[in-house]
Amino acid sequence: MLLTACEIEGGVPTPTVDVETPLDQSTNEEALAAIEAREDTWSIGMLNQPQSLYPYHSSTTTERIAAPITELLFPAPILAYSYGYTTTEVLEQIPTLDNGGAEIQPIDVYLDAAGEITTTTTEVITQVDQLVVTYRWNPELHWSDGTPVTAEDSVFAYELARAAPPNNAAIDRLAQTVSYAAVDEHTTRAILQPDLTGVTYFLNYWTPLPRHLLKDVAPAEIQESDFATQPIGYGPYAIQERTANEIRLIRNEHYFGSTPTVSEIAISFLPSLDLLRANILNGNLDVAMTDQIATEQFEQLDQDVSNEQLQVTYTPNTIWEHIDFNLDVQLLQDIRVRRAVLLGTNRQGMANMLFSGHTPVLDSWVLPNQPEAAPSDGLTQYPYNPDAARQLLDEGDYIDTDDDGIRSTSEGFPLTLQLITTDNTENPVRKAIAQQFTQDMREIGIDVATTEIPAADFFSGEGPLQRREFEMALFGWGASPNAGGLSLWSCNAIPSEQNGWRGENFSGWCFRDADRAIRTGVTTLDEEERRAAYIDQQEIWTREIPAMPLFQRLNVTLVAPNVQGIQPDTFAPLTWNITEWQRREE
Repeated sequence: MLLTACEIEGGVPTPTVDVETPLDQSTNEEALAAIEAREDTWSIGMLNQPQSLYPYHSSTTTERIAAPITELLFPAPILAYSYGYTTTEVLEQIPTLDNGGAEIQPIDVYLDAAGEITTTTTEVITQVDQLVVTYRWNPELHWSDGTPVTAEDSVFAYELARAAPPNNAAIDRLAQTVSYAAVDEHTTRAILQPDLTGVTYFLNYWTPLPRHLLKDVAPAEIQESDFATQPIGYGPYAIQERTANEIRLIRNEHYFGSTPTVSEIAISFLPSLDLLRANILNGNLDVAMTDQIATEQFEQLDQDVSNEQLQVTYTPNTIWEHIDFNLDVQLLQDIRVRRAVLLGTNRQGMANMLFSGHTPVLDSWVLPNQPEAAPSDGLTQYPYNPDAARQLLDEGDYIDTDDDGIRSTSEGFPLTLQLITTDNTENPVRKAIAQQFTQDMREIGIDVATTEIPAADFFSGEGPLQRREFEMALFGWGASPNAGGLSLWSCNAIPSEQNGWRGENFSGWCFRDADRAIRTGVTTLDEEERRAAYIDQQEIWTREIPAMPLFQRLNVTLVAPNVQGIQPDTFAPLTWNITEWQRREE
């Protein structure tokens, strides 16, 4: 029995047994069967139960929460892992130019008056490259109901996305694709837009969906259907039962890959890390994971490891926190102010306070382990130095004229900045960042007023972020193995009324040389040219500093001492290699 919020740590007390009353044989057999069933089950603990297990999620947040479960049902055809990509054998290979799975074909296109490619017939014709990517699906794939998975199931997912795009990532992928069609029973082919290149061209596939089960469901209704809550997949496990506090899965008899080491998985949902920890210590759980850990809990977990009661792994996750500066705000156009903000913010202190030093402070918007990361000695760095921050503000003639601790502009206006962030009642990390940031800024004479906004409104297409109606904005970006960045830092990605408020360059930063570098870095297929372009962009970015990078958030994985083979990763869900997990003999 799992400990719940109302139970005492240690579980249910063991009843006393009269030694003069022998246990009957049936009782012994039941006990033995219970032990065998427990050993043939992986018991996993999580904090939040996802409502939907549909493989195309409506947001990155729901995708991240559901990923450990959806990976059991729909293994990623190409898995993001260890700042790169690997195959899961759902596809026979990752198609590349080197192995012949992708090819470049010349194509004639029309150009408009601005020199852009257009589908309208004009007098200007030129020839550009067009990528064609071929995906060969494993012919042994079967849905857990026994029906073969075919290329048409992948095309079906593409057709559903065209009819009702499930998320922004799907919208972007659709925009990159001219066509996606079946070549034969186990092969699909994507033809990308002319002149569209880039290192992740092989990601233009569509995870299969069972056409035979969903063909009569309206595309816009699938995400709210029974299938979304209890889907049929092609992975190593299939859902057996789902309740308010637990999801039970059984081995998929039709799974194409290695036979999983256990027959069942029980995923339990508990409200706190303390309860996850307690249930591993008393043997109810084998593994638990969360990204919500309080500062005081690190010491307890370290003690558990020292006592060999737990295995604990800390992994920086895909979310990295930062503060965007709106460069339309006159005060923030002064680079001395932006640099003073960075020098005056004790980012390492924040990381130590929140994550006990298990995640580093970021120098750039590119994460340290991404292949595009520039050498740190080529970047402008901003270690905590409040005296240097005060000196920069003095040089800008921002002086405290009335000894109230807050500086003023030369026109006599208080040096006050507004910070917006998400409503953080359920996740205290961002709230703690905002509070510490406010204190740090007051130490150098800047007054910061914070406004918390519900996340749905904060990130809305008509919200303050997308409409650039803010001065500073604290939020998180979700990273991929490759940095990308075109939608973050190119000039064309500044949301405006003219471009329909599209793009995510919320700072409004447009620097010609950096714009050229990010465009080259994202689109070139030449590895050396790509790396040089990203280094150039980051050197400019860290000098100009249109945003303040903070740090990646942290995942913690708790594992029972007798369990081995678990490999937590920044990008791959915890269950990515569940068929390799083992229970060590005691």
